Amino acid sequence: MSESLDGVLVVAKEPGPTSHDIVGLVRRLTGVKRVGHGGTLDPFAAGVLPVFIGHATRLVEYHGAEAKEYRAVVCFGARSTTDDLQGELTPADAPAPTREDVERALQPLRGEIEQVPPDYSAVRVSGRKAYELARHGEKPELRPRHVTVTRLDLTEWDDSDAARPVATMEIACSAGTYIRALARDLGDALGCGAYLGALTRTASGPFRLDQAHPLDAVRAALSSGRASELVLPMDAGLDFPEVQLSAAELTHLARGQQLRHASPADGPSLVRVLDPSGRLVAIARAENGVLQPEKVFSA
Repeated sequence: MSESLDGVLVVAKEPGPTSHDIVGLVRRLTGVKRVGHGGTLDPFAAGVLPVFIGHATRLVEYHGAEAKEYRAVVCFGARSTTDDLQGELTPADAPAPTREDVERALQPLRGEIEQVPPDYSAVRVSGRKAYELARHGEKPELRPRHVTVTRLDLTEWDDSDAARPVATMEIACSAGTYIRALARDLGDALGCGAYLGALTRTASGPFRLDQAHPLDAVRAALSSGRASELVLPMDAGLDFPEVQLSAAELTHLARGQQLRHASPADGPSLVRVLDPSGRLVAIARAENGVLQPEKVFSA
């Protein structure tokens, strides 16, 4: 394949590989150097990982603030150094919670909350990543972050091991929310400790798990030159109004010049600029009857 491949590939990541591993796989199989992803998943996590290929990598920033949805398994009765099953576990000297206890403790974690990221996270502290400090035995000084949890529902309860019950939860939240930290804070509120035992991202913005492709299907399609069967248009998921311009108008826009044009929306907005054939050629800002190019993909 060549560098002409542009679009979004929605991968159903499996537990094990890193998000960077998936990007590397797509880069090798397509021959396209510019490949990126739309939000890191921890190696043990699974689920939706949007991969942006070619010119689509320039659109990743517009997806950065999109909400996420998860299915999480939370294990009670121990604390973890990493807030998940990969850390060192310390059993808690406290009674195990009941389902009713957990339901009550969930309420303060819903809505707009302040959340301290995990010690083992990529948040920078004095120029260094927090996990680098934590791995050297230092306690990172992490500031709380404002996040929004719009849904936090306990859907399954397993207390077959009475001392270490397990809950499955459905979560919808803002970008930047750490599900590991939710599990940690829930365990702290109950006094018994808790950590994240498994995690599946079921949605990343408009991209959902039921439209994501397993790695085996990705390998098969990309290695046999059938990428077009899986790769979505590069503006997939962008809910921007569209403006279609003539070839002459596009010439001016491609030079970085402003262009007088009726706005498709009230007030300032980003728009997708299409050529006469309906192909995306630019992202522009529309304001007061003027188009100002922000990203141009085709001369």
